[in-house]
Amino acid sequence: MSAFVFSDQIRALEQSALARCDPAFARIDQTAEANTRKVLDAFHRHRISETFFAGSTGYGLGDRGRDALDALFADVFGGEAALVRVGLVSGTHAIAAALFGALSPGQTLLYVTGLPYDTLHGVIGLTGNHHGSMKHYGMGYAQINPARDGGPDYDAIRAAAAKSDVGVVAIQRSRGYSTRRSLTILEIEQICQIVRTVNPTVPIFVDNCYGEFVETQEPLDMGADLIAGSLIKNPGGGLAPCGGYIVGRADLVQAAASRMTAPGIGGDYGATLGHSRLLYQGLFMAPHTVAQALKTAVFAAAVMESLGFYADPAPEAIRSDIIQMIQFGNPEALTRFCQGIQQGAPVDAYVTPEPGDMPGYDCPVIMAAGAFIQGASIELSADGPLREPYAAYLQGGLTFESGKLGVLCAAQRMLEGG
Repeated sequence: MSAFVFSDQIRALEQSALARCDPAFARIDQTAEANTRKVLDAFHRHRISETFFAGSTGYGLGDRGRDALDALFADVFGGEAALVRVGLVSGTHAIAAALFGALSPGQTLLYVTGLPYDTLHGVIGLTGNHHGSMKHYGMGYAQINPARDGGPDYDAIRAAAAKSDVGVVAIQRSRGYSTRRSLTILEIEQICQIVRTVNPTVPIFVDNCYGEFVETQEPLDMGADLIAGSLIKNPGGGLAPCGGYIVGRADLVQAAASRMTAPGIGGDYGATLGHSRLLYQGLFMAPHTVAQALKTAVFAAAVMESLGFYADPAPEAIRSDIIQMIQFGNPEALTRFCQGIQQGAPVDAYVTPEPGDMPGYDCPVIMAAGAFIQGASIELSADGPLREPYAAYLQGGLTFESGKLGVLCAAQRMLEGG
């Protein structure tokens, strides 16, 4: 029997949600067109050719396709240089390489958007006693918590960034597993301007995960020095099988490359192993694919609000990342929602996710992710830690049509569970 046989109540809910989504969908389409034009212009400037798709093995020396892809990413995201590698195993790996490259022992990493994403806690040394963490190497850590409205606390940022031991000012664009809202590109610009007035030379880093192509400008356009993220999120367009990227000021990218491989080797080594075509094609598809994910998120917000749950952002809100937070208030509702999302997936739809322990997290986490690429957040997924306020973080959707069906499966499952 099909999983997509819905009750009359769910069908009525679908129609009312779609009508509410129309204005947001129109904005999303305009942004996708502008970003597609930007990406295509970059492809043309760099004279991308089929010859660049041939992969390399071994050391990867002389891989013209890899070097052209670096230049393409730098152009699209507004940087002097880029490092795009399948050997960056996750967004956390890319962020860690970028931060370690920019910091020196004795300096302090200043996060101005509150506590960073859970998987960075071990990198910094906030949890565990990991050999090779920033704490292990004598690097300090400080943070500025968000203001009451969930946005940046500009006065506190100004005071903290002026301190002489600050080696990097870091911004997390997306909310991660927190209830604060994601930052708009204009808020990132304002943070950069404030930091520049009190500490003109300090590098400004932005964790760009989940935010690429959501707006028509990127953090480097707004004054940041360095960005990093995962290729199995937005910029891989659902086609990149693995990898990460770092883009920004040339000296900082080179320092990150030396951290990723070894000093003296940097970004000169790194075989592409036949993945180049998928990375190029994924970047080409990314603006459209991100638009599909955004439409799925807007629709989910409209449906869940109609069922009485708190959704942030609201369906009408201007968005700055692809993540949709939905607060359920209890672990049972959170679990049923994620199980419904899994039921609507193309892969492993027969699996029923249950909460469990995950490396890098301090509590059980439930994850629904029936994806073609393991852990690909640009594909429809939902996950959340089993802690107050029992919120699910929905992201992705390679097509809106499939994303909508997944959301309706979740709504149906929740209604059946009372």
